[in-house]
Amino acid sequence: MQPYEKKFITKEELIPVAEKMRADGVALAMIHAFIDDEGNANVSYEFQKDPSIVSCTIVGESTLPSISAIYDLAAEWPEREIMELMPITFEGVDTGKRLFMPDSMLDGQGQILVTPMDKLKKMAGTGGDEA
Repeated sequence: MQPYEKKFITKEELIPVAEKMRADGVALAMIHAFIDDEGNANVSYEFQKDPSIVSCTIVGESTLPSISAIYDLAAEWPEREIMELMPITFEGVDTGKRLFMPDSMLDGQGQILVTPMDKLKKMAGTGGDEA
């Protein structure tokens, strides 16, 4: 199994960390995000630092600086995708074009959040107990 190291960083540390990783020849593997049970944004930047993955995670920030100037499309595409799906913004990313959401939704961000089926059923008034 590939070694995995998880670090928590602040949004102020993100740009210096990304610049150092890029200068050291470390690839950006992916950017992941989710909203936790308390409503906090969790954004993880996965760097491929052979032979391991280094995950730098920022918790509780809904606006982050973009690292697309450092990692080009490797950062821009996941940042744009996250902005379409969640209430998270990456400063400096072009939101004038959508990746997959309809253009008619350009007036809002974070249009889709994954909600467990039992919670959706309760919200619909069916109680969530049906099979």
